[in-house]
Amino acid sequence: MTTTDNNSLEESLQSYKQQSIPITKATLAWRKDLSFVGMTQQGYEIEFDAHAQEGCKPTEALLLSLAGCMGIDVVMILQKMRIAVKSFRMDLVGERNQTPPQYFKAVEIVLYLAGKNLDPKKVDRAVSLSHDKYCSVYNSLRPDMKTNVRYVLEESN
Repeated sequence: MTTTDNNSLEESLQSYKQQSIPITKATLAWRKDLSFVGMTQQGYEIEFDAHAQEGCKPTEALLLSLAGCMGIDVVMILQKMRIAVKSFRMDLVGERNQTPPQYFKAVEIVLYLAGKNLDPKKVDRAVSLSHDKYCSVYNSLRPDMKTNVRYVLEESN
């Protein structure tokens, strides 16, 4: 990747990230028992349930938020690197502290990418940029959380 390409990538990502609203608002309303509904400032809803019968557990939503943030970053970065990604999926496994607060001590992430001429060095770079610079969710978590990211590349037309 040339310096010009790298600058273009940085400018594009900066432009995308600058669209983020500096103040994020949300609402959470209790429904019953230990079931709640959350609403984003755009009006999207997510249901939370401590027993996972009427919604996801908040810790599951946190893992999905990490995956969503990182996924957006990695796919966008790879697209800017002119990598033709045909499919992308992530599996996450979070290990939590056994006693309160039951924070995530470690997260194992496996990315599955399919596309044409996938370059492991570029995937490494995209993952690194997401973790080190762009993923707001990852950078909002505990700094002592261990993260291991692996990926599986599949050639596809």
